[in-house]
Amino acid sequence: MSELIWLSAVELADLLGRGEVSAVDVLNAHLQQIEAVNPSLNAIVTYLPEMALDLARQADNRRARGAELGPLHGLPIAHKDLAQTKGIRTTSGSPLYADLVPEIDDLHIERLKQAGCITLGKTNVPEFGAGSHTFNPVFGATHNPYDLSKTCGGSSGGAAVALAAGMIPVADGSDLGGSLRNPASFCNVVGFRPSPGRVPSYPKLSGWSTLGVVGPMGRTVQDVALMLSAIAGYDARSPIAIQQPGSVFAQSLERDFKAVKIAWSPDLGELPVAPDVLRTIESQLPVFAEIGCALEAAAPDFRDAYDIFQTLRAWSFELSFAEPFAEFGEEKFKETIRWNVTRGKRLSAVDISRAEAKRTELYHRVRVFMDIFEFLLLPTAQVPPFPIEWEYPEEINGVTMKTYIDWMMSCAYITVTGLPAISVPCGFTDDGLPVGLQIVGRPNADFAVLQLAYAFQEATGFYRRRPAVATGD
Repeated sequence: MSELIWLSAVELADLLGRGEVSAVDVLNAHLQQIEAVNPSLNAIVTYLPEMALDLARQADNRRARGAELGPLHGLPIAHKDLAQTKGIRTTSGSPLYADLVPEIDDLHIERLKQAGCITLGKTNVPEFGAGSHTFNPVFGATHNPYDLSKTCGGSSGGAAVALAAGMIPVADGSDLGGSLRNPASFCNVVGFRPSPGRVPSYPKLSGWSTLGVVGPMGRTVQDVALMLSAIAGYDARSPIAIQQPGSVFAQSLERDFKAVKIAWSPDLGELPVAPDVLRTIESQLPVFAEIGCALEAAAPDFRDAYDIFQTLRAWSFELSFAEPFAEFGEEKFKETIRWNVTRGKRLSAVDISRAEAKRTELYHRVRVFMDIFEFLLLPTAQVPPFPIEWEYPEEINGVTMKTYIDWMMSCAYITVTGLPAISVPCGFTDDGLPVGLQIVGRPNADFAVLQLAYAFQEATGFYRRRPAVATGD
């Protein structure tokens, strides 16, 4: 039974589809792991084993009847606690919503259910997903499985930890400034920020916004592609939904990368990055030559990216929190959220229009650069996992972080380009802390990003290193 939890989602899906293992057996193996390790990690915060067992029995009955099975048939999953889940508590990490039980599912949750996933609970998040450190006043902090004294990142932090510790084989998350990528980097798993509209979002307050996206997480790139095949695809309820069907991601990830030009940038020209992060990544860059790529040190011109991101993020926060502030009073929200909303309220029409114009200019500079280089490589996170008692890193290499999200700019700069980006395991610091490599692709080239990430993963194999807390070693 314990061996089942370390099989990839692809392997489990194959066994389940052929009837060589039952959904109940797979679920029970994961429930045993949750009960063994979750008390020390605090990754799964709403836990529903009896409901999950009932769903697993139903899944086994469907297979026994010869019913058509979805691509994720029988795979246990816990959903990010920002996602609306019908009949299941969704707190967003806030005491204000500690007892909220939605009446509908978010669109990607609908699709995961239709694909055959077995929901067993919800994963922890920062309060309202603000910041890349998973702690909140409802459930407390989630610990990094590779070092319990460190953060797991966020906002999809509980999801990343649950994956790394063998509690679930796949997880859903979301990403605005790095919330799929940062926790993946910190927990030695894979987090993919797809192109906006690749995974349509509904309901969504600002349906035209491209900053925040939903995406998959897994222990391997293959697992991420499998989940994406189920949640990607057109839906008219999202005005930016991409027409291409999710089935494209069910293809083989094998590709010949001979002479493919890729660029490596340690800092996008201006960002402070911790030396141990750079040492870890740079030690693995020769792998790209081994798989045939032509690697050069180069980066697009990212001027204005910081102001663009901070302006558009503040605008989105003001929109998102206007009604909750009016209903509950802004004093009920953590200071960093109040700061972001206050900044949003102070924006003028000129501030927003100029940010949008500069974003367009930035996109075209990056687009032209990537006509030359098919991929851009850079650190996922600018620091390794930091002490769990910190709210956020206040400086990097002696450079003061002006806000609680300044240390996330290696992800946030990519967000404003709208390009697909993945964090894939890239090794460990001398202290044994995970480091992720971020791979960025051309516009809408999501599948190509997965292909390069897969080639790197297979050449390095860092995903095989499991945390001792999860294995009992």
